[in-house]
Amino acid sequence: MAREFARTDRIADAIQRILATTIAQEVRDPRVGMVNINDVNVTRDMSYAKVYVTFVGRDSEEESQAAADALNHAAGFLRSIVARELDIRVTPRLQFFYDKTSVKGQKLSNLIDKAIAQDDAHSTDRED
Repeated sequence: MAREFARTDRIADAIQRILATTIAQEVRDPRVGMVNINDVNVTRDMSYAKVYVTFVGRDSEEESQAAADALNHAAGFLRSIVARELDIRVTPRLQFFYDKTSVKGQKLSNLIDKAIAQDDAHSTDRED
């Protein structure tokens, strides 16, 4: 019988949980603020973990990129905490990437809502 989850998936989930609590409690950089960790991808050889993040309350992409750079600067510290929490031989190096998909999804949702509202307004004008 095949396994339901690969080992890399289980480690990625554990890293995501650990980073979510650690960044909120331990990282004091004012550029970071509140962070949502969207996804973690671990390579098969466990050497790297790509961490996709979004930042709450950041208006511009430049601010969000600066916050991701701050997390990349603290990656060694965060990796040491992950290594302490996880009992694995090799702890992946952390790379943080700003994830734009949620921002794009929100913009698309707003466009769809606007189009529906305009369509409803046109249909009521035709009925009158």
